[in-house]
Amino acid sequence: MTLQRDSLSGIPVPSRTDYAALVREDRVHRTLYTDPAVFAEEMVKVFGGRSWVYLAHESQLPEPNSFLSVRMGLRPVIVTRDRKGSLHAVFNRCSHRAATLCREESGVAKSFQCPYHGWTFRNTGELVGTPWPQGYGEDFDRAEHGLHKVARVESYRGFVFGTLNESAPSVVDWLGPAAGWLDYWIDRAPQGEIVVRSAANRMGYRGNWKLAYDNAGDGYHPAFSHRSLLEMASRMGTSKDMAYFGVSPDEGLMRTYMLGNGHSVIDQRPNYDGPGSFWANQRPQPGRERFEEKIRAEHGDDADRLLDLAIGSQINLNIFPNLLIIGNQVQVIEPLGVERTQLTWHATTVGGVPSEVNTMRMRTQEDFPSFGEPDDQANFEEVQRGLAAPEAEWVLMNRGLGVPGWQEVGPDGVVSSRATDELHMRRYYAAWQEMMSEDTTR
Repeated sequence: MTLQRDSLSGIPVPSRTDYAALVREDRVHRTLYTDPAVFAEEMVKVFGGRSWVYLAHESQLPEPNSFLSVRMGLRPVIVTRDRKGSLHAVFNRCSHRAATLCREESGVAKSFQCPYHGWTFRNTGELVGTPWPQGYGEDFDRAEHGLHKVARVESYRGFVFGTLNESAPSVVDWLGPAAGWLDYWIDRAPQGEIVVRSAANRMGYRGNWKLAYDNAGDGYHPAFSHRSLLEMASRMGTSKDMAYFGVSPDEGLMRTYMLGNGHSVIDQRPNYDGPGSFWANQRPQPGRERFEEKIRAEHGDDADRLLDLAIGSQINLNIFPNLLIIGNQVQVIEPLGVERTQLTWHATTVGGVPSEVNTMRMRTQEDFPSFGEPDDQANFEEVQRGLAAPEAEWVLMNRGLGVPGWQEVGPDGVVSSRATDELHMRRYYAAWQEMMSEDTTR
């Protein structure tokens, strides 16, 4: 394979593919999901070389010298909070012989010692010790052998992002209009306090990572993919959570909004009618009645607001390339190979509410990952299986394209459309193509 250096990050990547021929207005080529060379280039450019990648939530680093092991594409990374509270991200790769340095998922450490040969590094990346240093000679300079650092790390209201592109815009600029939707999600908590500390729910599927992102902004599939879930909900009443996807979603009030840089959101809130309706339309949960009785008895007129916090936010916010806000949960897309992906779900709690609200919030967050996500992942694997047929070259994304009256431009310039429009795919692939093109100036 021929390698060249990426013009922005300087990282070696495979020689350029003509992506303009593979991404058309209404379709993309199957090889974008199956070609290892495309995947290798994505891992450099899309996952950090020309983008901001979600790494962690600050609540997962709760005290000085906390650390968390994550991935940035295929790169193993340690996110750390130093003794003064500042955030850093370094490659979880010993600069000596490339061994994994930290083999714990999280914890507290001022330094890391490689289990292979004992090299020791501060949690900010500097090399501080090598066993029997005389063996390296007088010219050995520890300052030249620290851990590789993620060039820039920035946090937006607790959400920590990293990029390898020194000249990237700020993370606020990268988020653009998506920041306002993230604000809504955070500000549902009475004090704006979101806590991501529970054990993660990890699921793997045999398919390309983009299948998950394709699906994240797809309001067309729930009526069919999640039929059993919707049938169960409909037995409890026609307006139960998600049941509206099965009743002519194009005729309803839901909209999908394009937020730039590949970001988008599906807004389900118009299906609800005021305080208490999120809670009233949730599917059955263990212990629900007892908790509701207690909240209403103790909090009176404020009970509807508190009970709604136990239920999802009714938006699906997608921040390219790897962060999905689904209900009350944080989902992270983790590519493992061209046809292998892990999806990690993080449950959240909020500050400033009675403990019963967070207990029911956890019960709600057990719902869709258990009953809905397996439907999606089964479809991802079957799509990947279908992509193995080389004679059928194209994957369509043409629903809503050119249909009169579907798309609107708001006063803020944000384009929206009906929930089943495949505009999400068309817009994020445009951003993807720009990142993957040789002459991009991001």
